[in-house]
Amino acid sequence: MIVVDGLRKSIRNGARTVDILRGLDFSVPRGEFVAIMGASGSGKSTLLGLLAGLDTPSAGNVSLNGTAISYLPEDRLAQVRGKTVGFVFQSYQLIPTLTALENVLLPHELNADSDADGLPRARQLLTSVGLGDRMDHYPVQLSGGEQQRVALARAFVLHPPIVLADEPTGNLDTTNGAHVLQLLLELNRSEGTTLVLVTHDPMLADYATRRIVLRDGLIVSDERSPARPEPALSASAAVPVGG
Repeated sequence: MIVVDGLRKSIRNGARTVDILRGLDFSVPRGEFVAIMGASGSGKSTLLGLLAGLDTPSAGNVSLNGTAISYLPEDRLAQVRGKTVGFVFQSYQLIPTLTALENVLLPHELNADSDADGLPRARQLLTSVGLGDRMDHYPVQLSGGEQQRVALARAFVLHPPIVLADEPTGNLDTTNGAHVLQLLLELNRSEGTTLVLVTHDPMLADYATRRIVLRDGLIVSDERSPARPEPALSASAAVPVGG
């Protein structure tokens, strides 16, 4: 589902070149849940941005579902990204002038050929994340946990084969973080979605089937988990995401 080949990213800092990623090679099969870990500055978020096609590498390439994306024209890249990737940001990235329902529907607005089940799917997802009575609320009227659940519903709405998440529980308390984790796990399992998650939290990474650890722009560890534990969640957190 994801193939990374010789991936490098460097930036200029005055007369100096800073190497953020220094030649990464790995692949992620369909349906796998990968946690990318490492200290601040190790290149985790840069790698996630390259996987999503939000940035261009200095060398190497990323392929998603058989399509090499790193050097596609922007219009073609936007098409591939829209149909292939759901993205969950730590800071939610909701549009403040849109309601929760309108934020979730936004990917359908941007993918005109995939809107047949848009409204029912968006309503079902918002209900499943506990926001059935908050659909007409604007982001400023929602708590941080509620905003992240809207962002999750938005990422799920087009049934993407790949979901990328950048510290999705980083701004949340324990209860809301557990809700987010449960939803990500359920999507990964029930819809066969490939999930790649950046996190500093080793407890969160324990639920992944595989850990990739970065240090100074290199992979220093790539290990599969023998068994994934079940998250310790309250009954209210057990909500479906299919449909």
